[in-house]
Amino acid sequence: MNPFTLFQIRKLQTGALVRQEFSAMVTLAVPLVFTELAYMAMVTTDVIMMGWLGPESLAAGSLAGHFYAFFEFFALGVLAAVAPIVSQHLGARRFRMVRRTVRQGFWVAVMLALPCVAVVWQAEAILSRLGQDPAIAAASQSYLRAMIGAFLPGLWILVLSEFLAAHARPRATLVVVILGIGMNVLADYALIFGNFGFPRLELVGAGVATVAVTSIMFFALLGFVLIDRRLRRYRLLGRFWRPDWPQFVEILRLGLPIGVIHIAEIGMFLASALIMGMIGTATLAAHAVAIQCISITYMVPLGISQAATVRVGRAMGAGNRQAAARAGWIAMALGVSMAFLSAAALWFFGRPIAGFYLDAAIPENHATITLAVSFLAIAALFQIGEAAQVAAQGALRGIKDTRGPMIIALVGYWGVGLPLAALFGVYLDYGGEAVWISLAVALSVMGALLVKRFWGQARRLAGVETFGA
Repeated sequence: MNPFTLFQIRKLQTGALVRQEFSAMVTLAVPLVFTELAYMAMVTTDVIMMGWLGPESLAAGSLAGHFYAFFEFFALGVLAAVAPIVSQHLGARRFRMVRRTVRQGFWVAVMLALPCVAVVWQAEAILSRLGQDPAIAAASQSYLRAMIGAFLPGLWILVLSEFLAAHARPRATLVVVILGIGMNVLADYALIFGNFGFPRLELVGAGVATVAVTSIMFFALLGFVLIDRRLRRYRLLGRFWRPDWPQFVEILRLGLPIGVIHIAEIGMFLASALIMGMIGTATLAAHAVAIQCISITYMVPLGISQAATVRVGRAMGAGNRQAAARAGWIAMALGVSMAFLSAAALWFFGRPIAGFYLDAAIPENHATITLAVSFLAIAALFQIGEAAQVAAQGALRGIKDTRGPMIIALVGYWGVGLPLAALFGVYLDYGGEAVWISLAVALSVMGALLVKRFWGQARRLAGVETFGA
């Protein structure tokens, strides 16, 4: 057989493998993306109804949400280690280790929740010391104390959803979350505004609704895992009290750097919210609207990133390093492709989007809407870089590379984004637009550095011909 024929055969084989991986990636990513979007729909419901209460309530609820997310995202980041660990166990057919990992994931969640809840409980004192308006800080604390009971069930939901995603069964989580959206809408409408015979609790009502809905979702997902014919064999709650220190430590070893990445990211956005609060209430409210919008668009690359972790992890567990590299590149290509759509939406439809959160007919909202539109236009510019960095992080987690991305995150978020935001937004007094441009620069730097890191890892795993058979 001549060299040209061999080249043609290899090219056909490579194309078939790429198509096969692309199909598997999309099949897994689509329900994960919709699950994340459904989660955001629940949060968006809260934000919209807070906006109906007025700019002050929206500002307080947004500030509280950022504060809560700072601790929640750290805990979720640590628990994100469950996905690559379980995926590699499945790829290597170490089925007994799956239950041990999930069980320890529950206990790591408990360990993380206790100190986080204790700090969130004292939100008013902390926010006041950070220079926030006393009335906004007090309203934020009332909301946070009402919703704090959702912290641990939310972490447990993540552990179960990662277990299901590693088995390519994410649709169960999607169904539960979609049902949760409906429950959350009804609970918010009843408790925030005092409908259906319930008292009008405003922000406190939003917190109570979150606790009730999150708890119901956890028990529904747990019930599915325990009764499903293919999953009940794991007996996830069997010997639940038995410690398994090697798995416990493995989750922390791999997860703590991911948690630090989440802290760096949410910390930058929390700090930007604090900076906006110093600039003015209208600027903070506009920031809340823009953040909520990009949080929605962020769910698409996040779902793809989760699929990348599973696909890369299972390939690594099976010992197929070239397949792992191929899965990572396909995930990044898919994420960047979808980012063009979100960028176009934010750029061309900024005013209608802002009007969805704030009533344009009310004169007091005009300044906030105008600022929100300008923030959304800037956000459109960094969609591609953000999609690339999120997908790259997911792929790197699949090969259990988390320390390098942690360093890159600290440099990008805290070494670039936050200093620029403070310098141009506050010290030089260029306003909220300067803060958002600083965020765009940080995310773009992150995207370039993380893609470069995966490039090096892919070459190490599979050689120069990353897409080869």
